[in-house]
Amino acid sequence: MPTTTPGSPNKTVFDRWQSISVAIFMALVGYTVMVSVPVLSTALVDKVGFSEEQVGRIWGADLGGLSLGAVISAMLVARMNRRHLVFIGVILSIVGNALCMVFSDYETILALRVIAGIGSGIFTAVAVVTLGGTTKPATAYNLELVGFAFSTAFEMHLLPQLSMNEIYLFFIALSVSCAILVFWIPARPLSKDELAIQEANAHEAENWHVPKIMPIICLVAVCFTYINIGGYFTYIELAALADGVSSEWTGSVLTWSSFLGIVGCLIAYLCTRFGLFRPLFASLVTMAVVVAMLSAGVNDVNLALSLFAFMTLWTFVDVYQSAMVAHMDRSGSLVALLPSVQGFGQFVGPNIAASILGAGMGYPIMFVVSGSMALVALILYMGISLYMHRRSPVTQE
Repeated sequence: MPTTTPGSPNKTVFDRWQSISVAIFMALVGYTVMVSVPVLSTALVDKVGFSEEQVGRIWGADLGGLSLGAVISAMLVARMNRRHLVFIGVILSIVGNALCMVFSDYETILALRVIAGIGSGIFTAVAVVTLGGTTKPATAYNLELVGFAFSTAFEMHLLPQLSMNEIYLFFIALSVSCAILVFWIPARPLSKDELAIQEANAHEAENWHVPKIMPIICLVAVCFTYINIGGYFTYIELAALADGVSSEWTGSVLTWSSFLGIVGCLIAYLCTRFGLFRPLFASLVTMAVVVAMLSAGVNDVNLALSLFAFMTLWTFVDVYQSAMVAHMDRSGSLVALLPSVQGFGQFVGPNIAASILGAGMGYPIMFVVSGSMALVALILYMGISLYMHRRSPVTQE
């Protein structure tokens, strides 16, 4: 059972730099498909010959599996050894990716991506819970998203240069690395006494002791945010190519826009003095606009503007959404569902987009529908804010 760290009576093993670092790495591995799905979609079209509609279904299936795997973790993470959960997830991920190198038909690949996604979801949820168990979860999630900026840029640059089998081998190697590093992850959650010490040493301006329905509504809002992200990010490269934007320009914009995630994290850090709600409201409105603006057509200029703003806002929004759920649920059972609702949103988003394209409505309608999902999330957060601010805030120490 975790204890406070030696020489730091107010810190727990979740606050060790080794635990935080490994949890961040494990989260980056689990989210690899999510952050590199534009180039993965293009790879399946160009290198395997699947249709645009099929690639949305395939990577949507992977992220749907991520969602299911995170649900499995959420049910077990409070009572099962978390390292054992990671091993189970790694095995499923390796099996799913290895078999994708053997089979190439659409139906089989679809099923195998679900298996690989479940594995990723299991160990990603453990990673997210580990970060949520720190004394300062907003800071931990911010560090995670800084890592996302670099890993996304690296994967956007590397993966297009690989064959599909090499991509699957890359996924396998990352999963094996998680198994090797897992012993830095705390095996059990904090005890009641440790939670009490942690809360006593937290400096919060808001009373986060809320009915369980509040973090659940937050999770629903996260899901809608990721429906927007899933539809947009899965098809942004294919939409640009369809409108005549060169593959060289599209690839370079995707790679360099990844670094804007760091800017999003920096802005999120600077905006902490404004609380969690107001920055989140502004960012969701802006995200809806930068997605829907492409409904008028994609060209070199608006592609760059949209992607640069989108990647900045993605990390910015994630910091606030993740921190909000972590503050409301210190036990971790609902925090473990963050990858689930993110994955489910990125399962629904590409499938909605694929259905729109399959019906012949085109990319303009797809961008409008995707952008509108961010506004649904905004409405939900406004309701949560109204409830929270009708209650007495905690006095700042």
